[in-house]
Amino acid sequence: MMPIRPRLTPAIADVRRAVRDALRASVVEPAAGAALTETSANATSASDSASHSAPGTQPVNAPLVLVALSGGADSLALAAATAFEAPRLGLHAGAVIIDHGLQPGSADVADVAAEQARALELDPVLVIPVEVPAAAPGEVTGGPEAAARTARYAGFERALSHTGASHILLGHTLDDQAETVLLGLARGSGPRSLQGMASATRPWLRPLLGIRRSQTEQFCEDSGLSVWHDPHNQQPRFGRVRVRQRILPMLEEELGPGVAEALARTAAQLREDAEVLDALAATSAATITRTAEGTGAERIQIDATALAALPAALRQRVIRMVVWNTFAVTLSRRHTLEVARLVTHWRGQGEVHLPRIRVVRADGWLNVSAAPPPQTEEPS
Repeated sequence: MMPIRPRLTPAIADVRRAVRDALRASVVEPAAGAALTETSANATSASDSASHSAPGTQPVNAPLVLVALSGGADSLALAAATAFEAPRLGLHAGAVIIDHGLQPGSADVADVAAEQARALELDPVLVIPVEVPAAAPGEVTGGPEAAARTARYAGFERALSHTGASHILLGHTLDDQAETVLLGLARGSGPRSLQGMASATRPWLRPLLGIRRSQTEQFCEDSGLSVWHDPHNQQPRFGRVRVRQRILPMLEEELGPGVAEALARTAAQLREDAEVLDALAATSAATITRTAEGTGAERIQIDATALAALPAALRQRVIRMVVWNTFAVTLSRRHTLEVARLVTHWRGQGEVHLPRIRVVRADGWLNVSAAPPPQTEEPS
């Protein structure tokens, strides 16, 4: 039995359009290009038929996308819009519900969300329980929000592996983007944090980054969808909740409307700039670095003279990129500048010790190597 389609209201139209554009740009067009290449290479009529399916059909080999569904307004509006748009684009669409187990009755909430997904004719529908580890005493982490996020994305990876889906659609809105930028600004996290969330970084799609939270709430009301309200979204102990409930409303009241949109625009502009700088940094890194002979990937060298000649923004990016790509270590700005001083303020100083790596300048090269593990005293 087909679900009753709601009348088309502005909120429903806006959310559907955002989902349609995202699916077409990130799933349909790349898949069509791949199918066309395969058809050309194999010259088979079967491939040709699959790549020219009529609109609204779902060929057997059509890409599958999953919606990350919690039952809240944002993800529920996303799920309903995807259920409507995906078949019209020749796609399969399912849902994945992550049960964090952090609240009493969380399994029941997940079951309700799964029933909503099935009522929307999403298939498959997966409910994945995850365990959110508590921080060990004295351990420095990003807090419970970061731990839940890590567990959630691990669950998403399981869903991708289990279903073979090409993408997972996430319900982050323009409001979430503004909150992310404001938190990054307050924490001094640097330009990468101020870029906010990317709209498309495979396998993640965020079609609603241009949609306000009020629009997703209106979508659900117009569609007759029952929304779950996460109690965690009302707890001021979480920084994001304080930004949402207190800081952004205060900024809007004091500075006038449009603060959230301005923050989102800032994120988009910074992301555009960062993409160019990252590409330039990658090109520079490829030409001025070398792996130290006979040492494998545990030691890499950077030409100090060439690094010093780069503009500061590019120099810092090269340092961070090389260290991350070789040792999977994220350098803070302070640590990055400590390394940079070996080329910009070289006075014959000794090696720089940083978390998990050490850097020493010798013979015109920066030698970056993994730091040895801390020594433990032998019992006497």
